[in-house]
Amino acid sequence: MNKTKKRYIDNYITVDIDKLSAMLSCGHATAKKIAEQAQARIVIGRRVLYSVNKIEKYLQSLAE
Repeated sequence: MNKTKKRYIDNYITVDIDKLSAMLSCGHATAKKIAEQAQARIVIGRRVLYSVNKIEKYLQSLAE
């Protein structure tokens, strides 16, 4: 199987749990809870990604 290449992009559409927890400055468990509440989880085969746009909207609604 081919190894996934690392790319450096400023604006992500989706991220994995490692990038999500880094973006939110929290642990994996907390990041998963936030993503679940924001309904941002995307499953493609065995891979799980999270929609950055949905999480941003969810956090903005909490801040209001």
